[in-house]
Amino acid sequence: MTRTLYLFGSAAPPLFDVAWVVEEAQARGWDVCLGLTPTAAEWVAEGIEGLAALTGHPVRSRYRRPGEPDLWPAPDALLFAPATFNTVNAWALGITDRWTVGVAAEAIGKGIPAAVLPCVNTAQVRHPQFDQSLATLHNAGVRVLYGEGGFVPVAPGQDHVPDYPWGAALDAADTLVSPLTS
Repeated sequence: MTRTLYLFGSAAPPLFDVAWVVEEAQARGWDVCLGLTPTAAEWVAEGIEGLAALTGHPVRSRYRRPGEPDLWPAPDALLFAPATFNTVNAWALGITDRWTVGVAAEAIGKGIPAAVLPCVNTAQVRHPQFDQSLATLHNAGVRVLYGEGGFVPVAPGQDHVPDYPWGAALDAADTLVSPLTS
């Protein structure tokens, strides 16, 4: 039995590792469906076809039009990484103008196990809404990977995020659902 992971990403520097992350998730037994915020899709536009070939599913970044088929299988878990300041706050507040955030918001209501690994800077986390948003997501059952054992904020303006904890994100996804049985 294959587990399906919805791997969603925002426009933050760790996004450029997404092909490797997909391969790692697949090696752990996940069927990966990749969803990106519109800006994230722009960032990796040249590689979208390759990412679709790697996952075996279309890469999505927008809502379907009425009557369009949903070509993805139902998820067993959802992992939003990297999740920017905007994404974390929009998800917690239920602002679903972006497809990935809309699906993540519905996942809470549908009881789909979810985890979030933020990618934010030290200036953003001083905004009072950020801590409230993390608490809201946590209280809604989302596994929040922030602080020790998750993401530790970096200084503003960094184009590279050293040591983004992709391994911790994939470990969290693995623990969200029962392991595969032989």
